[in-house]
Parts: sequence; C-alpha cells; structure tokens
Amino acid sequence: MDNIIEIVKETGLKHIAVIMDGNRRWAKLKNLPTAMGHKKGVDALKETLKACDDFGIKYLTVYAFSTENWKRKQEEVDFLMDLFCKTLKTETLEMNKKNVRIKFIGDTTKLAPKLQEILKESSDLTNNNSGVTLQIAFNYGSRDEIVNAVKNIVKSGISTDDITEKLISDNLYTKDVPDPDLLIRTGGEMRISNYLLWQIAYSEFYVTQKFWPEFNKEALTDAIMEFKNRQRRFGV
Repeated sequence: MDNIIEIVKETGLKHIAVIMDGNRRWAKLKNLPTAMGHKKGVDALKETLKACDDFGIKYLTVYAFSTENWKRKQEEVDFLMDLFCKTLKTETLEMNKKNVRIKFIGDTTKLAPKLQEILKESSDLTNNNSGVTLQIAFNYGSRDEIVNAVKNIVKSGISTDDITEKLISDNLYTKDVPDPDLLIRTGGEMRISNYLLWQIAYSEFYVTQKFWPEFNKEALTDAIMEFKNRQRRFGV
C-alpha cells in the first residue's frame, strides 16, 4: 500500500470519478434479482471509498443516478430511491466519524421532499470534514448541468465578452471541487453517458471489464497503476 500512496503523491492524483456500471448485468450473470446487484454495488462503493482514504485520494465522484435513469422500470426506480434513502440514513453517521465530506451534484429539486431532506442532512452534517470528499451525482446529467450554468450566467446579466471558461466552471454543480484526474468506468462499456462532460476535458480514462459489484481495493490499485504510466498532455 505504501507504494500506491507514493504513486498518488508523485502523480498528483487528487480526484477520481467513477461510472459505476454493471450492477444489473452482474446480478443477471449470478441468476440473482436486480436488487441484489444494486445492494452489492453499495458494498463496492464503501470499499472504494475506504481505499481512496487509505491511498490519500481527496475526491471521489460517483454516478449514482442519471437524469436518464427515470426511464427505467418504475419498480427499479422506486427500489433505487428507497435504497439510497436507507443507505444514507445508515451510513452517514459512520462516514462522518471517518471524516468523509458528502456532497451531492445534480438537480435535487426534482427528488421527493423526504429524499431532499436526507441529502441535506447528510451534506450539512459532514460539511466541515476534511477527509475524502465523496461527491454523489444523483439525478445528474452533464448537459442539464451545463444548461443550468448558462441560465445562471444569463440571469446574472454578465456581458458575453466577460464569459470565460472559469465563469462557466464556477456555475457548475462541481464548482468547489477540482476536475477529475482519472475517470474509471466499470462493466466494459466505452462511452461517457452524459457524465461530467465539461470536467473530464483532460481526464485520463480507464475502462475495466469488471462489473461494479466486483470492484474493490485491488481493482482501484490496478487503475492507479495504469494512471501512473499515462503521459498527461492537457491538449498540448
């Protein structure tokens, strides 16, 4: 583990973003209900968060529920909302003890009032923590985020000549968090899925065939080792 900690320091790896894909496919492969895949996915997130803390990674952003996920079967959507509520209720106190800061990005105004309240309680309780920042993208879509940023800029009356990249960044949900250095996608799919389109302009991509429920500390180590071998050019 000491070797990974040194690699994180040497490479300046501060922020990892993850597309947690494959819960349903993992469950189907195991002949289990979809719900079991999502529950196992929660376990994978807990292990990954702990690994980030162990390795000295300051930010972990995960794609929990997209603006497109509402199109899934109502039964699955209802289950995911209930699982999210229960997980936050049972895990927030523990994460607070571990100095984790919880932050949510996405259009949370479209969520049920009960869930909005739980999100606020979790973020408020952990807001002053200085450990890993766990940024959860919930009812999140990057195009929606950018449209929202543009609307905010227009409403503020700023001249078009004064619109800059920094101004747009400052109006995104992620304004208080540095852009991801590394984007990990599980499940083998080679697409971005409307995730952090602005923020990942210069991120390194790492795709693994492992489904999200299979992801663990060892899998994260493999991703970091791959990141170490990349030559980041930032468009140059």
